[in-house]
Amino acid sequence: MTLFDILFTALRGIGNNALRTALTTLGVIIGVASVIATLALGNGARAAVDANFRFLGSDQIQIDQDLQLKNGQMQAVGKTLTYQDGLGLPGAAPLVDRAEMSVNGSATLRHGRETKSLGFQGTDAEALLGVIAHGQVEPLGWPVDKPLTPQAFIGEGRFYSHADVVDGAPVCVLGYQTAQDLFEGDDAIGGTVWVNRTQCQVIGVLTQLEAVNLQDRINTRPNDAIYMPISFAIQNLFDKEPWVTIIAHVTDESKMEEAKAQIATYLRQRHGITRGPDGKYADDFHMTTKQDILGAQQQSAATFSLLLTALATVSLIVGGIGIMNVMLASVSERTHEIGVRRAVGAKRRDIVAQFLFEAVLLGAGGGALGIAVGVLTIPVAAGLNQGVALLDPFSIPLAFGVALATGLVFGIYPALRAARLDPIEALRYE
Repeated sequence: MTLFDILFTALRGIGNNALRTALTTLGVIIGVASVIATLALGNGARAAVDANFRFLGSDQIQIDQDLQLKNGQMQAVGKTLTYQDGLGLPGAAPLVDRAEMSVNGSATLRHGRETKSLGFQGTDAEALLGVIAHGQVEPLGWPVDKPLTPQAFIGEGRFYSHADVVDGAPVCVLGYQTAQDLFEGDDAIGGTVWVNRTQCQVIGVLTQLEAVNLQDRINTRPNDAIYMPISFAIQNLFDKEPWVTIIAHVTDESKMEEAKAQIATYLRQRHGITRGPDGKYADDFHMTTKQDILGAQQQSAATFSLLLTALATVSLIVGGIGIMNVMLASVSERTHEIGVRRAVGAKRRDIVAQFLFEAVLLGAGGGALGIAVGVLTIPVAAGLNQGVALLDPFSIPLAFGVALATGLVFGIYPALRAARLDPIEALRYE
């Protein structure tokens, strides 16, 4: 038999019972669609993790206070990370180029008869660079292809300088809506705002901002803000010295672990931390790099993808078993036909090729339909994964190849069984 004859015979065998063929390929369709959707979800999860932590650059080490829950509140463990800790860090750790510091709190703002309660941020003079690095907000209507600069965030006046931070100057920069609420549309620059019981002079107002992510625009209020020098905030807005978040910028990204060791040594000396009986340090701080966060999150995403892949594999195995069952039934139904073919000269390899082609065609048909279903279900999968699912182009040939392999593997036994039938016994079969 020629290849064309084998293919034609296989197609006719499949077409003789369209309903059974459709039900047989259903398992393969589900399995292939699951593979494509699973890979899309995995890619989306990895992309989401990377996007969520893009603010922490590859040259940065974030140093945070260790906390514990006590009396219903989170309290510092050991000594707190202080402003002085951050000031001395670049000089004590050779691999640290500079250190950004920030504190957060809540306050009541007052100007004249207008009051407003919101959270404040005490930062260094490079705070707007951090806002840009976070990539979560941008000026209203900012062009996508235009790079952001700190000056782009300033609507009026200026941001405080390094000298203002060193001097603890009583100055502040207001968010757009905060300025509107307190000054009722009047010029805020040069005005005085009471922050709790402390006065500060408004030297700048941020331009109107919006969240970069459309989904975040409902839940975030970037225009309700007040920034002030961290030294001023610590001296005037806290009853006791608050813990400070420090971001250390490393001079050499390839030496992150060495830089972390230098930082740890410096802070242990500052906080009087010594080795315990077990030879370990009971640090009251912890350090995080982008790779630390991404590694843990990516591992979780990989575990999630592995679970979904296992489920997709089960669907393919079920589909393969369905193909085998149908092919075995087809062998039984067409025993007499097999006997006739053998009697007129068909060889065993022709019979094997015929039934194997049928099984492969079932797998290929299920694979093609599964790819279509999988691509169409990606938006649905994205809705279940916070809108994140990215189609991997490699997943399409991979899924189709798996479908073909499923048909081939599960079609071998029925094909061999058909070829081993005794021609005479097959001719007698009714």
